[in-house]
Amino acid sequence: MAEQPQPISPVKNFFAGGFGGVCLVFVGHPLDTIKVRLQTQPKPQPGQPPLYSGTFDCFRKTLVGEGVRGLYRGMAAPIVGVTPMFAVCFFGFGLGKRLQQRKPDDVLTYPQLFAAGMLSGVFTTVIMAPGERIKCLLQIQAATGETKYSGSLDCAKQLYREAGIRGVYKGTVLTLMRDVPASGMYFMTYEWLKNILTPEGKSVSELSAPRILFAGGLAGIFNWAVAIPPDVLKSRFQTGELHPSSSWPRSVWCCGERAGQRWKMHLGCSMSQAQRETTPPGKYPHGFRDVLRELIREEGVASLYKGFTAVMIRAFPANAACFLGFEVAMKFLNWVAPGL
Repeated sequence: MAEQPQPISPVKNFFAGGFGGVCLVFVGHPLDTIKVRLQTQPKPQPGQPPLYSGTFDCFRKTLVGEGVRGLYRGMAAPIVGVTPMFAVCFFGFGLGKRLQQRKPDDVLTYPQLFAAGMLSGVFTTVIMAPGERIKCLLQIQAATGETKYSGSLDCAKQLYREAGIRGVYKGTVLTLMRDVPASGMYFMTYEWLKNILTPEGKSVSELSAPRILFAGGLAGIFNWAVAIPPDVLKSRFQTGELHPSSSWPRSVWCCGERAGQRWKMHLGCSMSQAQRETTPPGKYPHGFRDVLRELIREEGVASLYKGFTAVMIRAFPANAACFLGFEVAMKFLNWVAPGL
């Protein structure tokens, strides 16, 4: 059984969750960039080494080639999205708990906390899906050298112009498949660890900062242990159009079609030309099932865990910072405006 916190104030939760989200993005975005680039790098041609041999090689090449700014590429979209997203996330978790309580002082079981966390994953997908789509496209664009989008807003405008709202929300089902179970694990683990780490005779609200950091960091690791396979599928599905088809020889001529126009191109030409023809509309007519089949067929089951090291290295500090930021902001708001 788990001890429940005081009823959540939506207004306080908005600001505290937003602050926690900003802390998470600032700490975790560099490794998120590495994760996405590892997950979506093209399959090497026979006899050629992969673009990145691993997490640290990707980090080194990004830092040398693009500097520190390269590690924070595409951060504007998640920063803009974190305040409402984390507000909705923590509010959704609180609402999920309340819906399961018959009386305000009911103590929920851990499976009930898991269910409440799953509800928060549904709530956040509305904001998370387009933000993730834009972020991934900007991260991969920087890695390939193509400059199709000048920034987050331009990326959103082009996606909407090319495919409407469906283009902006491409990958929503995969985002749900990732975030719903992962959010359940996230919040349940955090509440469980907080209760375990609270000294006997003291309240959970009195937990020290190092213990909050530890609980939040481990919750992040448990979250991503559940989330990484659907996250790999989501990244590939959302950014497939930026990757040259690994199955095409570099010395063959082929025809491409986009927006009703046809032209010939040589795959040994510039990357920007090849990228325009890599994933024509309809490549994945059955969504994630086609992505899954392609990944397993070409790269094996291990491909579902691409970027695992980067994810786990990022998960602990980023989520530790998130929960500490949230708890500090909540204490501050409770002190400044106890009746809010």
